[in-house]
Amino acid sequence: MAKPPQETAGSWRWFKSFQYDKKQDKPSEARNVLLIVTALITAVTFQAGVNPPGGVWQDNNGGHTAGRAIYATHQTPFYVFLISNTLALSSAILVIICLTYRFPFHFEVWLSTVSMIITYGSAVFAVTPKESVRFRYILSAAAVPVLIRLLWEAFNRWGGRILDFLRSIASSLSVLRK
Repeated sequence: MAKPPQETAGSWRWFKSFQYDKKQDKPSEARNVLLIVTALITAVTFQAGVNPPGGVWQDNNGGHTAGRAIYATHQTPFYVFLISNTLALSSAILVIICLTYRFPFHFEVWLSTVSMIITYGSAVFAVTPKESVRFRYILSAAAVPVLIRLLWEAFNRWGGRILDFLRSIASSLSVLRK
């Protein structure tokens, strides 16, 4: 049997004390921590989308429009910001909805998060110059966490059957090649 690595001064041993331990930590406590963290992420990303970094133009001088994001003048970084922010917001909202499933007032939580997503989208649409962003990228970023979760769940449920099916196709193809 291999020996565990020797721990030296300044190692990451302290980090283990913060990790989730199934034997010691209660699932309800872990859920509460996740809800707090995702609520903070949701608040920060929502605020960043509604009030983009650098603010908005206050006038219509110099070829820009009042109320549009100043940061949008740098098209590529603005795309990175919007897509990353939207991805973080939709991921956090997905976690909140999953963690509160079958809780009292789950419908109200779901309704408020959907309303918040619509508000976020309309705010981003309002402050973004139409020529600076393609909204299909924003919508795709919002859908990615849900699609990944659906694929993950499908693979966990039917992964063995899918892999067996793919193996049978591969073996059939190898027989045909010979």
